[in-house]
Amino acid sequence: MTPVRLGVLAGIVALVLDQVTKLWLLYGFELARKGVVQVLPFFDLVLAWNTGISYGWFSGQGPTGQILMLAFKAVAIVALAIWMARSTTKLATIGLGLIIGGAIGNAIDRLAYGAVVDFALLHAEIGGKIYNWYVFNIADVAIVVGVAALLYDSLIGLPAAKAP
Repeated sequence: MTPVRLGVLAGIVALVLDQVTKLWLLYGFELARKGVVQVLPFFDLVLAWNTGISYGWFSGQGPTGQILMLAFKAVAIVALAIWMARSTTKLATIGLGLIIGGAIGNAIDRLAYGAVVDFALLHAEIGGKIYNWYVFNIADVAIVVGVAALLYDSLIGLPAAKAP
């Protein structure tokens, strides 16, 4: 399988897993009705509607802000797709596919709900105090893993073969 096909496949898998998970949690599991659901001592399911970007930044921007974020995201996705098409390593291409799939997954949420559906909460209790990580979703995980793959590929990955 060519690197580009691997990247496209990674993006499709990330997108489908993200959307299926969100749809199931919203409409099958009815997470909104159940509130906080403890899955493990350090992991809860909790519904959060993120109208901003990472960490809820720019969340009070209204419809104009949402349109601008979607437009920016569309441009970024096109740029990443061009990069993916030109990529020469499988790891970078898969990483770019994951980023694209995650970005599209969150963009679908913005179009459908006006906000991104976040649901996963990691936390720890240390010395009687609870520390929470931000609430995230599968698309966010795909984006982070994709960025990590790009970093690994660019910093540690095998160098491309040199032309004779």
